[in-house]
Order: sequence, then structure tokens, then C-alpha cells
Amino acid sequence: MEFYIQVVTTTEKKEDAEKIAKTILEKRLAGCVQIVGPILSTYWWKDALETVEEWQCLMKTRKDLYGAVEKAVKAIHPYETPEIIAIPIATGSKEYLKWLHDEIARNV
Repeated sequence: MEFYIQVVTTTEKKEDAEKIAKTILEKRLAGCVQIVGPILSTYWWKDALETVEEWQCLMKTRKDLYGAVEKAVKAIHPYETPEIIAIPIATGSKEYLKWLHDEIARNV
């Protein structure tokens, strides 16, 4: 049984989010990438509290592809330490998960 995850990253520019989405999809590392934003992010960075507008990428993929997704995102992400986290997809509609499986399976 395959396990699916949603990988999340954020960027300061919409164009960077679009580049990440296009790269991940062209490599067939995800079946879908949604870009959400702008969002407001507040966080600590180098001992300073930062608040910036960002764009969020939500990438639906298989758990076994996480390493390849992380590597691809890091290769093009402009941040020194980008957020790249994975959230397990506990369940979903059969039809959607079949579609996701079929789109990612083309990677093999």
C-alpha cells in the first residue's frame, strides 16, 4: 500500500512558487501543486522577529518520493533555509487517490 503526503514550502515571490510547482510537476514528483497566497508569515530568523508576505506551495505526492521532492525544491528555492515539511494524508476519496497514484506512477 502506498502512503501519500502533502509537502509544504513557502516563498517570498509568487514567481518562485510557480517555478517550484512547474519543476515538481514536470519531474512527475507530485500529481498536484496548489499555490496559496499571499499569506502572512511571522517567525524568528537570526534573532529577529520577521513578518513577511509569502506564497505557499502544497504538493501532493507519495511518501517514498519525499527525498526527491526535497532535493528538487532546495535546488531552486531562493531561501537559505526554506520550510520543507511533509504532512501525511490520512485518507481521501478513492477517486482522488487513484488519480494521484496514476499521475505520479507515470514517474516510474
